[in-house]
Amino acid sequence: MAFRNVEQMDVKGRRVLVRLDLNVPLKGGRITDDLRIREALPTVRSIVRRGGTAICMSHLGRPKGVDEGLRLAPVAARMAELLGQPVTAFTEINSDAVARAVRALPPGSVCLLENLRFDPGEQKGDPAFTQRLAALGELYVDDAFGTAHRPDASVAGVPALLGRDKVAAGFLMEKELRAFANVLENPARPLVAILGGAKVSDKLAVVKNLVERVDAILVGGAMAYTFLKARGVPVGASRVEADFVEECKTVLARARVRGVEILLPSDHVCAPAFESDEARLAEVIPDGLMGLDIGPSSAARYAEKIASAGTVVWNGPMGVFERTPYAAGTRAVAQAVAACKGYTVVGGGDSAAAVAAFGLADKVKHVSTGGGASLELLEGQALPGIVALSTPA
Repeated sequence: MAFRNVEQMDVKGRRVLVRLDLNVPLKGGRITDDLRIREALPTVRSIVRRGGTAICMSHLGRPKGVDEGLRLAPVAARMAELLGQPVTAFTEINSDAVARAVRALPPGSVCLLENLRFDPGEQKGDPAFTQRLAALGELYVDDAFGTAHRPDASVAGVPALLGRDKVAAGFLMEKELRAFANVLENPARPLVAILGGAKVSDKLAVVKNLVERVDAILVGGAMAYTFLKARGVPVGASRVEADFVEECKTVLARARVRGVEILLPSDHVCAPAFESDEARLAEVIPDGLMGLDIGPSSAARYAEKIASAGTVVWNGPMGVFERTPYAAGTRAVAQAVAACKGYTVVGGGDSAAAVAAFGLADKVKHVSTGGGASLELLEGQALPGIVALSTPA
């Protein structure tokens, strides 16, 4: 998919609406991690350095109407510190007063609209809300990959109104799009996908799409037990989504036809309950126990497959990695991905949290900022925010 980046856009003397992902963690009104703010700054700097006015907008949290604890004023203050210039923080989104103030800002200025989700029109894609938002700017830049899968007013509606010749991707969005293009469009072979997580129902669409593209799929997490059930392997009291066993059988059959290797755990770290610390290693899960992590033999097989890969994409942990007794499998996979000589992508969410927790994020070629967005890309879906940025071939 072709798209324009922010540096290719003539912003001098223009008001640029910039959709950012400033959904930072707050505690007592204080920002506890400003990573998302820092990642947004190169795009903002590019606009103001070249004489444009950056009209920044973002959501924060999941408010139901106006929530005083989710105002963006602390974000604006931190942006100002990091940018080294004032950031005007509005307490409204697109009122007449905001419109007048935005038009009065001199070139090179930065402002931040109030939390977009304070208005229900944002997530509903309300046409009137979208029109008022679009009227604040002349150009549009999207640097919020984490919301690219949402048809929100600020994500899909505004660029559609402004037109394809007036939209561009920010630096972070561009990095995300190029990373997933390296996986899905022209990967170095072998292409290995690692999929984990709690529910096979959440990942089955991903598996179906990737079976048509990859050379091998390594499955872990609770979702593996539905696949093992489909193969007739005993799983004890492990979580199985019975309604999806037949679909898993179909996927396994399709993989055989395509010559795609699907690796499932052959040993397991088990316990009587999720909360239990009575971890026990077993090749066959006994009745009454549930699998909570892949075992060392499985981890070694997965690591060997990862080591030989030309491209690796990983989405979902191998077990309950947040708890020490069940973290070894995910750690082993993370270490293997970090050591891989091929192109490696970690698809946000829990996988990104895992590589960060193990201190390996800087060893991976790309760690995505969008768990939901990356998952839908791997499913083969067209994301509204990305479609809105595409330019004619």
